[in-house]
Amino acid sequence: MRKNKLIPFVVFLMASIFTLGFANKTDAAEKTYKIGTDLTFAPFEFQNSDGEYIGIDVDLINQIAKDQNFKVDLRPLGFDSSIQGVQSDQLDGMIAGMSITDERKKTFDFSEPYFDSGIQMAVKNDNNDIKDYKDLKGKTVSAKIGTESATFLEQNKDKYGYEIKLYEAADAMYNALTNGNSVAIFDDYPVLGYAVTNGQPFKLVGEPEKGSSYGFAVKKGENKELLKKFNQGLKDLKKDGSYDKIVAKYISTGSGDQAAASDEMKKIEPKKDVYVVASDSAFAPFEYKDSDGEYKGIDVDLLKRAAELQGFKLDMKFIGFSSAMQALESGQADGMIAGMTITDERKANYDFSDPYFQSGIQLAVAKDNKDIKSYKDLKDKTVGAKVGTESADFLEAHKKEYGYNVKSFDAADQLYDALKVGSIDAMMDDYPVIGYAVNQGQNLKTPIKREIGGEYGFAVKKGQNAELREMFTEALKEMKRTGEYDEIVNKYIGTEKEEKKDAVDESTITGLLKNNYKSLLDGLWKTIVLALVSFALALVLGVIFGLFRVSPVRGLRTFAGIYIDIIRGIPMMVLAFFIFFGLPGITGIKIPDFAAGIITLTLNASAYIAEIVRGGINAVPVGQMEASRSLGLSYNRTMQKIILPQAVKIMIPSFINQFVISLKDTTIISAIGVVELLQTGKIIVARTTQSSYVYLIIAIMYLILITILTKLANRLEKKVK
Repeated sequence: MRKNKLIPFVVFLMASIFTLGFANKTDAAEKTYKIGTDLTFAPFEFQNSDGEYIGIDVDLINQIAKDQNFKVDLRPLGFDSSIQGVQSDQLDGMIAGMSITDERKKTFDFSEPYFDSGIQMAVKNDNNDIKDYKDLKGKTVSAKIGTESATFLEQNKDKYGYEIKLYEAADAMYNALTNGNSVAIFDDYPVLGYAVTNGQPFKLVGEPEKGSSYGFAVKKGENKELLKKFNQGLKDLKKDGSYDKIVAKYISTGSGDQAAASDEMKKIEPKKDVYVVASDSAFAPFEYKDSDGEYKGIDVDLLKRAAELQGFKLDMKFIGFSSAMQALESGQADGMIAGMTITDERKANYDFSDPYFQSGIQLAVAKDNKDIKSYKDLKDKTVGAKVGTESADFLEAHKKEYGYNVKSFDAADQLYDALKVGSIDAMMDDYPVIGYAVNQGQNLKTPIKREIGGEYGFAVKKGQNAELREMFTEALKEMKRTGEYDEIVNKYIGTEKEEKKDAVDESTITGLLKNNYKSLLDGLWKTIVLALVSFALALVLGVIFGLFRVSPVRGLRTFAGIYIDIIRGIPMMVLAFFIFFGLPGITGIKIPDFAAGIITLTLNASAYIAEIVRGGINAVPVGQMEASRSLGLSYNRTMQKIILPQAVKIMIPSFINQFVISLKDTTIISAIGVVELLQTGKIIVARTTQSSYVYLIIAIMYLILITILTKLANRLEKKVK
């Protein structure tokens, strides 16, 4: 009898795991940290007319403190005094536009960079002669002593032939420009940007030179908890848009390199507090996850900037192209941006913004392929494309003309792998996607000029959320007027190679693990939670319906049979789509993707568990039931004391097997946008194009996880028996 008591204990244990996984963290008592800062380094820290310290650094540390539940005792001591205060343990940390350098890393531990600075040139407003560094020949330029700008000018002095004049303070440098002693000045671009917005009579020329990054600092080896809180808070602020708002407040930009909205832009009044916009989960360079787990790309940057310019709040959901379309149709999303081509067919169901990207399709071959130089060279060869794309349509339309065979693929990674292993001779895809793949190290080349393709647009459901579509269109026009649009596009299509110089090499398993282990562990955790929670709930539901199946009451048997037949008769992916997309359309109630995944897995597993319970009970010799009843025991008492204890031992191996199946079934839930382990792998592949290594890592992780859980379950089985 003591053994039978293990059963409720196991159920209790699984429920405890579920509860602990979702329990809210108990708020710790707020701790106060003494933080040093500079006296005057506008726009990062300075006093306003009321004598209060404000600025990017001040607002940032206060917002992070609020996010991470600690208090700040801000000490504006000056830059040098703050450094000494941290080193002497008078201060817990400092934030003062402090550049992260190798020399400083010897005595300080730095946070993740919170601002990427740079060196900018400025000239008087009426100076139209100086447009780049070459125009400085024979002229005098200025900078502040001991700054990156001064170092930059010294390094390039001979190259451009200018004279340098250095000043102790910014006001002296500004006066030199105003009175003509210098034709140009150089300083950190946020400082110059702030000066311009506050009435200084000069303008910025050219693009900023990349400079050092600013970081929050603590004494080396100390206050690790504070540093961790700063990093997490910074990540949260960037994620919810608060970071961009703080920077824009002082530099009139969204991220340090964008102009404020002009009077030409038409402002549209938002009608909702927050707009939910669905997007693809992996369509680089338009939307993809970077190695820090943050979504970025052309679509992401354009939409976020549109939200800043038009003043509406945004909640982006990266759930995959097909899922995004269904979310828009069912009302789960207000809009969609995912490299979506504007077509007449789609116009019947969606209202589109002005086009934001002119796409095109291009043929690619292996880098060492010297035979294919034109479409005529494709005769009797096999060309690949993704199903339902412009590339597939183009290849089908010209198949007879050039005599090649077409092979279709569901996903980009399959297409690129097919070319890599030689199962196709060439492939066709959107040109920015191919360009991104080349810059990420794929051994491809494009021997034929690209074909002009369709235009991408931001979409809303036909007849709905017209103001959202108009806000995006007006912001897009503004970005094109100011040049921000070109900067965003060129950031992802024209400069990936430069950005990769200091990045971890992701062409090896070691590099992939080093850059993506956090994302992989997060995906693994979601997979475990999905499996454990859904199986615990399915166990309860399945046992109930299993008992119904063997009940002497005919109505209960019929009801349970209908339930099991319906659930087992619907493919799990269809069931997931119905719960996530269909039910909200019928009921008007939105269901979060994770909750929809739990419900789907629970319903699916419960039907099979019910049959396991029925089979286990029926496996107990029927004579035992008859003997017990003849001795006067009730049906319920007989089931509880005689039949079920024996049946449970019979069921346990099947329960273990069903749990493993449920764990594997979590991969299907990625179809509705749940980023579990497999979906995490797909996202990494989209960014790195290293499908072979990524899926090998995923397979090994699943193997280890399932092996461990199976061993634990087997030990439990032995104890119960």
